Amino acid sequence: MGSFHFLYILFVSGVFLISKSHELQTTESLILLQLRKHLEYPIRLTNWENFTGDFCNIPANLHVTVKCEGNSVTELKIMGDKLPNVSLFHGFAIQNQTLSESFSIDSLVVTLTRLTTLKVLRLISLGIWGQFPDKIHRLNSLEVLDMSSNFLFGSVPNGISRLQKLQSLTLDGNFFNESLPDHWLDSLSNLTILSLKNNKLKGQFPSSISRITTITYIALSHNELSGKVPNLTTLSNLHLLDLRENHLDSELPFLPEGVTTVLLSNNSFSGHIPEQFGQLNRLHHLDISSNTLSGTLPSALFVLPNITYLNVASNKLSGSLPDSIKCGNKLGFVDISSNRFTGRLPSCLDTVSSNKRVVKFTGNCLLVDHGNSQESDCKDGSMIKKPFWSKALWVLIVVICSAIILISFAVVLLIFRKRHHPRQTVTLQHTAPKVCVDRAEIASDGRNVFEASEIGTQVTTSCRVFSMEDLVEATRNFHQSAFLGEGSIGKVYKGTLENGCFVAIRSLSLFKRYSKRNLKVRLDLISKLKHPHLVSFLGYCIDDGGVEDSTSSRIFLVFEYVSNGNFRALLSENVSERVFKWPDRLAVLIGIAKAVHFLHSGVIPASSSNRLKTNNILLDDYQIAKLSDYGMSVITGEIEHLEVRLKKLADDVYDFGFILLEALVGPVVSGKGEAFLLNEMNSFGSQDGRQRIVDPVVLTTCSQESLSIVISITNKCISPEPTNRPSFEDVLWNLQYAAQVQTTTDLDLKSDCASQC
Repeated sequence: MGSFHFLYILFVSGVFLISKSHELQTTESLILLQLRKHLEYPIRLTNWENFTGDFCNIPANLHVTVKCEGNSVTELKIMGDKLPNVSLFHGFAIQNQTLSESFSIDSLVVTLTRLTTLKVLRLISLGIWGQFPDKIHRLNSLEVLDMSSNFLFGSVPNGISRLQKLQSLTLDGNFFNESLPDHWLDSLSNLTILSLKNNKLKGQFPSSISRITTITYIALSHNELSGKVPNLTTLSNLHLLDLRENHLDSELPFLPEGVTTVLLSNNSFSGHIPEQFGQLNRLHHLDISSNTLSGTLPSALFVLPNITYLNVASNKLSGSLPDSIKCGNKLGFVDISSNRFTGRLPSCLDTVSSNKRVVKFTGNCLLVDHGNSQESDCKDGSMIKKPFWSKALWVLIVVICSAIILISFAVVLLIFRKRHHPRQTVTLQHTAPKVCVDRAEIASDGRNVFEASEIGTQVTTSCRVFSMEDLVEATRNFHQSAFLGEGSIGKVYKGTLENGCFVAIRSLSLFKRYSKRNLKVRLDLISKLKHPHLVSFLGYCIDDGGVEDSTSSRIFLVFEYVSNGNFRALLSENVSERVFKWPDRLAVLIGIAKAVHFLHSGVIPASSSNRLKTNNILLDDYQIAKLSDYGMSVITGEIEHLEVRLKKLADDVYDFGFILLEALVGPVVSGKGEAFLLNEMNSFGSQDGRQRIVDPVVLTTCSQESLSIVISITNKCISPEPTNRPSFEDVLWNLQYAAQVQTTTDLDLKSDCASQC
């Protein structure tokens, strides 16, 4: 009887616990549905309607994410489409922009605080309006708070200062119009990111920022802050300081040694540039233009080991620039225009010795060398891009005209051949390959893109089969010194073959899905994908443990070794050996677009899911871009049905759209993630928006028409609806057109420069 009673109590307890667990899950779900109601049923949450399952299991996407631990919500992200489109906001609802007049931000925050375990909260572009209530402090587990691009008004609530676990605070693009209390940030001892850009914040710059030693990112640009910026040398972790377009009127602050990006333009900073700036050895981007700085320009700024961008334009700097100034190897852009410099333009900035950097010097009184003569720039000047003389201009014109005639003849010939000889296409089959690509060449004559031309039909030998002994010897038994990195599909090693050639060897596990014979067929098929902008696949090794009829558990793919880094590294101002200008970026984008267009239309069935990322775009010694990690769907997945394949082709376009975005905005902005970039795309529509988000290197080396063409096709590529995305042929045509426009603009500039000389 006693044991029966014990079992009965245990059973009832279990039922009670199950009931409580279910009740807790139901409570969390009801809170989420209540939030949807508060937000007036945004279109991004349509799939929540009549949903009866577990919200924690809803697949995440770029616009909506719900993450849980146990039965509790720990992360909530909702990104809507209500972007502020007004310059002034007075705290009341605006039809078709904000949520309705009946919306209550107080009720919204009260409902949010019932999610007591919430660590990450992102409510972006949802039309939320009103004064942000102090009740937000009840979310005492909060680590990340992002409510960008809404209509929050008045003051930033003091309650945020009580969120002691807060690490990231982002309230960009709202209408906060009060001051930040000086004590407001003192208690946020874990804060690493503080971003309040594009508001109407007034009052003094909060000196308490200098006491947050954990902070890495400070962005308070495009506000109305005034007063003094304190000494910031105590912020040993600070990497980015963005205070552009305020009313700050002190001397320039002293900065920590580790800072990499400093943006202080369009303020009223006065006094001299501190000599301490010349000791910031990690600094790569300095913009202190459009202030009232005076005195001389420290020559040490030009030779900082990592400096790539230096802009001191539109100040009152004076004196001469010593001819002994040496420019650092990474320095790619210099703007000293609209100051009071006199004397001779230093040799490392003139047209004779520097053809690899952009230099602007107008509005000074400098002597500029022009071959054997000198000319004063007291009245006018121009952007220097590389040496140019009148005679060279005519030679260039003759060469270009000749090239145009030859290319036109070749295009006509190709069109004639195309019309009289039906195009053949490489076909990927699950049997032994019978077709190979002898030569895949893509012309660049607008929309008449010829892919996979002159394809042979003869049977060719398979790609090389390496032994494990070959690869062990090539990598010195996969020694750590040969390790290049690890991606989503295995580790990569650098190897040296017996003939002295360098190769990249990727180790890949396959979960024993294919027979050895089937796998060989698939690998041979990949070896047939030949294109100038694809990293060549040279061969493979199947590690089957010596059992001939076993399925494979591990393979090694051998590719050509491309030695000059990847596109992301070249875009990154931390590691780039030189500034990657807009024409250089266009050349890379066009090359990769040609390669993907070939993968989509030059083979049957098309190769999709090609892992398009800037990390997978490699450049060789001649700056030719090559795509790696392509065609892996041939190995890792079955050939899809038509509708699935079309969707994956559209996914490639979408991924390429983010490559375009990264080329436009640079690594500083792109590092904030896809959601941020999607939200910022609307900024591209205005000149001010472009100035705010587009990489300064792009802005200073592009024509506006060329830039607009690429922004337009980028916007189409990242359309949320796959059917609205362009084909890769359209993408390629637009990029080639943008390059043509840019070339025409550059030639016009050179012609103007030559005529002035």
